[in-house]
Amino acid sequence: MKTTQNKPDFKQKALHWANQFDVCCLLDSNYYNDIYSAYDFMIAAGVHNELECSVNQAFDHLKDFYSLHKEWIFGFFSYDLKNGIEDLKSNHPDQLAFPDLYFFVPKYLIGIKNGEIHVLIGNYTIIDEINQFNISYSAKPNQLKIAKRITKDQYIDKVETLKNHILRGDIYEVNFCQEFFAEHAIINPLQTFDALNSVSPTPFSGYFKIKNRYILSATPERFLCKRDNKLISQPIKGTARRSNNLHEDERIAIQLKNDSKEQSENVMIVDLVRHDLTKSAVKGTVKVDELFGIYSFPQVHQMISTISCELHPEIHLVDAIKNTFPIGSMTGAPKVKAMELIEDYEETKRGIYSGSFGYIDPAGNFDFNVVIRSILYNAENKYLSFQVGGAITYECQAEQEYEECLLKASAMLKVLGG
Repeated sequence: MKTTQNKPDFKQKALHWANQFDVCCLLDSNYYNDIYSAYDFMIAAGVHNELECSVNQAFDHLKDFYSLHKEWIFGFFSYDLKNGIEDLKSNHPDQLAFPDLYFFVPKYLIGIKNGEIHVLIGNYTIIDEINQFNISYSAKPNQLKIAKRITKDQYIDKVETLKNHILRGDIYEVNFCQEFFAEHAIINPLQTFDALNSVSPTPFSGYFKIKNRYILSATPERFLCKRDNKLISQPIKGTARRSNNLHEDERIAIQLKNDSKEQSENVMIVDLVRHDLTKSAVKGTVKVDELFGIYSFPQVHQMISTISCELHPEIHLVDAIKNTFPIGSMTGAPKVKAMELIEDYEETKRGIYSGSFGYIDPAGNFDFNVVIRSILYNAENKYLSFQVGGAITYECQAEQEYEECLLKASAMLKVLGG
């Protein structure tokens, strides 16, 4: 492993260099402090070996793939892997056509930590190659016509129907989402990601290219991380707008911290994550490290809790991921019933949205985000999509939930010109 000093524009040049390959993955913390991150920035490019599979036995295939290589691997899990874990289905239209699961061993891997560049896989000369790389944009700023899959009235009707399910005792909470999309969309994925990451820098942002499909992500949420024998999950539930007025902004953050409705949403998911972690934990080690933490991002304040456990030595690291999948903050409680209702009332297959991407390292540590606040793009059929949603509880107001969706969509709409 070689190191060198990081230059200010190195990250941007590294992404443009990596984008020459059919497959690449960027993970960027945008300088947020995080005690669990191995690197502040990572970029993997090129394919030595790859795994692409559908729902059936996907996690078993990943186990075999990792056991065979025991190297750095990068990849993603789609939400619809749920159908191989539980007796569920996904029958909605899918024009993005991402694989259900995809992982690759990169030819080149670079990490930045504390201002130093580390070449983890590949020859040190790639640093000079990247530094000399010329960045040029030929595309004009995006001006797409963004459509909504459902109208505001339809959204409100669906939320009220879901609240009736809660009243009947079918569920306590469900994460209900809606799609924004553009057909015949032509974008420059690099330019669009650069704009999104500038408008909305977040601690788990990333860029994932697999041939002609792209994930452009400004996600603030960690799904699951493994450090030695410790598992850490950090679900987000609870959102409030930012204000340009400092005193008002502080007031909004305090109000979010003390909001009983937001706390109720958050604690339900905390309990769900605790239950999921119990499947992989040494008995008695599941704990809530932080409850109702308030973290601020450019567009929103978020309520984030941290739950951890000690991984049982007999549980395979891939099974630890499977035992918590799909992500609790994106489903609801009880989990299986919530996912059934999601299928009943949403109009679009989620696919990679509300799934996860990240890495597993040679020592068996891993870190995966939650694919939210993310633009998904199929360059072959020119279909672009992003989804937004929120937790529906009996206390929620449908109109306010709709406005929260628009708030979460604001950065993506801004960079798309929609």
